[in-house]
Amino acid sequence: MAFYVCILASRRNGTLYIGMTDSLIRRVQEHREGLRPGFTSRYGVKMLVWHKAFDTREEAFTVERRMKVWRRR
Repeated sequence: MAFYVCILASRRNGTLYIGMTDSLIRRVQEHREGLRPGFTSRYGVKMLVWHKAFDTREEAFTVERRMKVWRRR
């Protein structure tokens, strides 16, 4: 089983979302259909712009947390 870190956006140069999942296709579909209330549905974040697979949940979690403190530039 793989674990994914992904970046989604509302549009080009729009709002960004960084998240982690064990099912990339399902998770992106949930964002696109607005199935989960919260940040991504509020800001219309639906476009997958980047993803990377990891072997362990811990590795993906570490990378996700590191990315969430990055500056946008």
